[in-house]
Amino acid sequence: MMSTAPLSLKFKVTGMDCAACARKIETAVGRIPGASGVTVGVTSETLSVTLAEPERESEIARTVKSLGYGISGEAPASDHSGQAQGDHDGHTRPIEGSWWQSPKGRLVLLSGGLIAAAYLATLIVPQFSLYVFLAACIAGAIPVVRRAVAAARSGAFFTIEMLMTVAVVGAVIIGATEEAALVVFLFAVGELLEGIAAGRARSGIKALADIAPKTAMVETQEGLVETPIEAIAVGAIIVVRPGDRVPADATVISGVSALDESALTGESIPKVKEPGDRVLAGSINSEAMLHCRVEAEAKDTLIARVVKLVEEAADAEAPTERFIDAFSRYYMPAICALALAVALVPPLALGADWWTWIYRALALLLIGCPCALVISTPAAIASALAAGARRGLLVKGGGVLEAIGKVSAIAFDKTGTLTEGKPKVTDVVPLGDRGEAEVLRIAAAAESASSHPLAVAIVAQAKARGIAFTPASHSEVLPGKGVSARVDGRIVTIGAAQRLGVGSIDVLDQARRLEAEGKSVSVLQTGGKVLGLIALRDEPRADAPEGLKDLDALGVRTVMLTGDNRANAEAVGQMLGMEVHAELLPEDKLAFIRKLAQGRGGVAKVGDGINDAPALAAATVGIAMGSGTDVALEAADAAVLNNKVGDVAALVRLSRRAMRVIGENVTIALGLKAVFLVTTIAGMTGLWIAILADTGATVLVTANALRLLRIKS
Repeated sequence: MMSTAPLSLKFKVTGMDCAACARKIETAVGRIPGASGVTVGVTSETLSVTLAEPERESEIARTVKSLGYGISGEAPASDHSGQAQGDHDGHTRPIEGSWWQSPKGRLVLLSGGLIAAAYLATLIVPQFSLYVFLAACIAGAIPVVRRAVAAARSGAFFTIEMLMTVAVVGAVIIGATEEAALVVFLFAVGELLEGIAAGRARSGIKALADIAPKTAMVETQEGLVETPIEAIAVGAIIVVRPGDRVPADATVISGVSALDESALTGESIPKVKEPGDRVLAGSINSEAMLHCRVEAEAKDTLIARVVKLVEEAADAEAPTERFIDAFSRYYMPAICALALAVALVPPLALGADWWTWIYRALALLLIGCPCALVISTPAAIASALAAGARRGLLVKGGGVLEAIGKVSAIAFDKTGTLTEGKPKVTDVVPLGDRGEAEVLRIAAAAESASSHPLAVAIVAQAKARGIAFTPASHSEVLPGKGVSARVDGRIVTIGAAQRLGVGSIDVLDQARRLEAEGKSVSVLQTGGKVLGLIALRDEPRADAPEGLKDLDALGVRTVMLTGDNRANAEAVGQMLGMEVHAELLPEDKLAFIRKLAQGRGGVAKVGDGINDAPALAAATVGIAMGSGTDVALEAADAAVLNNKVGDVAALVRLSRRAMRVIGENVTIALGLKAVFLVTTIAGMTGLWIAILADTGATVLVTANALRLLRIKS
């Protein structure tokens, strides 16, 4: 008899507001026979589960629906999707659009209207007011009681809904119907606010996915055809008109235009793109039409990868969040035990009034609701991750976000990280009767046909200085030496002085002086006469000095780890004012990182190349430059997509601000509860004040967390 292979399923679950919702679903689904690996993501609204018995797939939808959430799903290995929509009480759909059009909003309006009618009845027909209050209580409590019973049947007994149910039913029994109705109304308001807040934090991430357009203009034999982006194959030619967003990661094959990439990287200045340059999905074409070749499918574009990573990161618990989650598991039963003691001990031991102490115990249950505590951390983390992603700072999890702010040292790679990764002309030294411009003109003409990085840099410098030149009529590569070309009817050569056999002591001394500064030196000569020297170096990024100063101001030590030659590395290090370790192999970098990591606070590694991957993985936090290799991006825990050294300091600040907000939230949540626990036991506050305090704390921590979405830089 053949055994059935386990089935891995992924569902979309709507209506979750916080970690408590996820925990209820995990507990309930985990009790289904054969279910394992149950994980729920609040931000990504996903439920993943592996079933040993695939025929039980439909039980998952029934279980989640019974808890009051909406669910739809698909089984990757089959066509039977198990799709189901939850019954539409207050938890089944996310709050989008106007709040009053949502189920939670309608419940608040109904409950509030009935309470207003009840208070009006006390003035007009007092004998009927009790029944109107009871109707308000029942209308608002039915969804809560239903979810409490469903959760209890699924094994989750100590839920917020169960505390509410016990408190409201108890209040009605002891005659506090008016307060019970107020409690139900305020709880509904609290849930509405939680739903709005969760939607705000989630929309901050979802907005990223909307940056890229859904269709593209594709060149075909029939002309331009508007095509859904999912149907465009790699290699297809697309047309991006002025004002359009680039629909896919692509390479420009014709046209020159400035592109606004601010939505992807936070960089406000448009970048000029020309044939051969890479363009990213979601960037805006500002000037002229571009023809581009698609390089990645829709699911593999940079923006799609960012959205996926941010969603996964938002659902990955930070150490602080795991602690609070574990704490709340013990906290809820403890509150229930304390409430039971308050209800029983004074009447039994001291002969106190039963109704008074039962009332205080019910109020204590409401005070004990851990809504604010449970939402305090994930709301802040989701907001921080979304705010960072919108500014080109990608962090792959709450744990990473927490760790970045604690690092005491950051090790930077040099080439492509602290520097641009490509040489630039730094010095033009004329040695004959020619001026700088003339030396550069002849050199650019000779190098115009070469694709060597030094040749490209010389040509670029001539263009940047507005020096016109005519490409050499004939050029020849001199293997291991340089280039020979015919310029202005004469043969000129350009290359390293030693390799071209330059004998002038004066020329060689000047070349060595420039080389001592970490520069590569090319000699331009004709007919045995040296016309001049051109020095080139991979220069630091424009923002590197300021970015390193920012880290120093934050109390973070910075160090350069590079495989480049010592002279070059020390020259760049001197310009940046930082500690340098050069001529390192990948294993040397790894050993140095491990040594640094032994210090207090851990160490971060910033790099962009394949040789940085081992060190990135070994560091407490690995940070990749956005222009780096895919290997580096995958190995890293975070990325600065805008390739700015200053963004590393921005990551540290974002982390520290997020952790400060989390600390404030925990203080607010526990502080208010501590105060009202005392006042409730002392009889100073009652039921509706208790739930108002809990709702107020939830609103405060949520609003505080959402402040992170407004970070400007």
